Amino acid sequence: MNISGIIAENQYRLDIIKLPYDPITGEGSDTFPRTLLKLPDAPFPLQFIPQKMYDEFPLCQQLAKAGTISLYLEKNGIKADTEAINLFMINWVKIRIKYDFEFYAALCLSIKDKISKKYVPFILNRGQRKLLKAIETQRLAGLPIRIILLKARQWGGSTLIQLYMLWIQLVHKKNWNSCICAHTKDAAKNIRGMFSNALINYPLFSGEKIELQPYERTDNIKYIPTRGCTITVGSAETPNSVRSQDAVMVHYSEVAFFPNTEGNRPEELIGSVSSAVARVPFSLIAYESTAKGIGNFFHTQWLLAQKKCSAFLSVFVSWFEIDIYSEPLDLPYEDFIHSMSDYEWFLWEKGATLEAINWYRLKRKEQPSDSSMKEEFPSDDIEAFQHSGQSVFQVEHIEKLRKECREPEAMGELIADAPASGAKLNPQSRKCILQNLKFATDSKGKFKIWVFPDKTQTILYRYLVIVDTGGRSKKADFSVITVIDRYWLMFGGKPEVVAQWRGHIDHDILAWTSTQIATFYNNALLVFESNTAETEQTDGDHTEFIYDTIANFYTNLYSRTPADQIRQGIPAKWGFHTNKSTKPLIIDNFIAIIREQGYIERDQQACNEARWYEKKPNGSFGAIEGQHDDIIMTRLIGLYICFDLPLPQLKITSSRNHKKKIIGEASI
Repeated sequence: MNISGIIAENQYRLDIIKLPYDPITGEGSDTFPRTLLKLPDAPFPLQFIPQKMYDEFPLCQQLAKAGTISLYLEKNGIKADTEAINLFMINWVKIRIKYDFEFYAALCLSIKDKISKKYVPFILNRGQRKLLKAIETQRLAGLPIRIILLKARQWGGSTLIQLYMLWIQLVHKKNWNSCICAHTKDAAKNIRGMFSNALINYPLFSGEKIELQPYERTDNIKYIPTRGCTITVGSAETPNSVRSQDAVMVHYSEVAFFPNTEGNRPEELIGSVSSAVARVPFSLIAYESTAKGIGNFFHTQWLLAQKKCSAFLSVFVSWFEIDIYSEPLDLPYEDFIHSMSDYEWFLWEKGATLEAINWYRLKRKEQPSDSSMKEEFPSDDIEAFQHSGQSVFQVEHIEKLRKECREPEAMGELIADAPASGAKLNPQSRKCILQNLKFATDSKGKFKIWVFPDKTQTILYRYLVIVDTGGRSKKADFSVITVIDRYWLMFGGKPEVVAQWRGHIDHDILAWTSTQIATFYNNALLVFESNTAETEQTDGDHTEFIYDTIANFYTNLYSRTPADQIRQGIPAKWGFHTNKSTKPLIIDNFIAIIREQGYIERDQQACNEARWYEKKPNGSFGAIEGQHDDIIMTRLIGLYICFDLPLPQLKITSSRNHKKKIIGEASI
């Protein structure tokens, strides 16, 4: 995109941000579907009301048919004078606030403006509307509300959750207690003040004043007499302030900063409070926090939600989705664009405006380090948590790589004349394991194929299969088999990831499954990563026996032992050994390859693992705590070997017999 195109795109983004938003009329809201209702004699003649309200409430359809409030009243035998219309509007508002939180918040609730310090209507900003949309998705589906929010600072995410719970208590549910647990006593004190502020200008719909009263002489519990609800506000510093509460809604604020000491651990406190929350509609549990390192309770819960392994829906709001984080440029657009760093281009690709990038540039100068800036103002969830170690690969290079990722063409497993699992107990079946291989489609299969093997021509050195051996249990590392197609190197192009198998499996079955995949891809060069097998010995010290057995049936194996020594009877050392000497080599090679966008990646998870890959404080390399690096290791090894092999070439048929050449470190 040229300079003029970038400026035009930036203006488009600014226009989107500045689109009209009016929670009273409903204009500009995308929380859920809405329908336009025209009432010329109403205080707000055009109302985009919730579609659910229109469908469920006959009054809405009758009003649409009548065209005005006056005609509706007259059709029902009511004189349409000012008093009647005002009474109608009061009842209308009481109906709409049940369906439309944004309308309710702007009309009924107040917050203190941070700049003017005045009380203003609670009108949701972009970040709050994104969070509300996720919450409403669960509520409207009749589900218990379970949300985990990862956020940048100071945009009102916690305020939205707390006032949403208040809406449920004041509009939807009586005797519906809530509990808010902040990380410190001071934070809890601020939250208590926010509730009082919210009700300062609350309208008297029912003639009864909504007020918060002390509950049984407690400082941290407020009571709403007209609704029979309590609001408990405490802190993780004093866990007894929130324990033993009969709450149906619980909000944990800044969870990552909860104390973690003997006798006061986050999981213990949260478990004791949340266990009392029933799994019913309108119940709510929310974890909300900025990031603070990895391996803690909040980080663990975020990962589980991301993997859809928990009841919680994950919501991330990046800093550039927050309107206050933007600053006009003090130089022409052209000059600013020419001055942008690789990371700032990454922010642009993420969707940030030039004005937002300018704010980030200036704010970064106030922060002690890049890691602290990214922790306080993350651009994505990976960046938010990755700060304890040193990132190995540049994020902007990885994100460019991600653009080629896509869903696989097929998912399933390979089947043959005999299953791979039978190789150990039925040696006579081993040859059959590699015969008549076919791909069986299965949506739950572990084998993803982006491009099927080309059977139309025989090209030597085309396909490369790399195997990273994991563990057998579900909690262990995954085993990964990656297929790289080198075809386009013949024409100055790039190698491409075309298939991948990932799962937990016994090592002997993995070896035969890998061989099946290599056979399926035109007898590809098969490379086992031998560090796990030889050094860690996760499956016992018999892996060389497994590989030697396979070598009797499949000859295109990668070996560290020179071919002439193997022919002389010296035992072969199969596979690529990853150690302190070779690991920096394959890492440096991958850094150069992704910098130049030197291969085509298809799997999103590979890019994620590249983002998680870091240099630890002790100098070792690996994934951040709680994540894996099995996929990216197959890329590191595979691409290191890929560019050192001979170029692919058409096989020339000959009447002479040639022995299969053993390819390994010596030949490279």
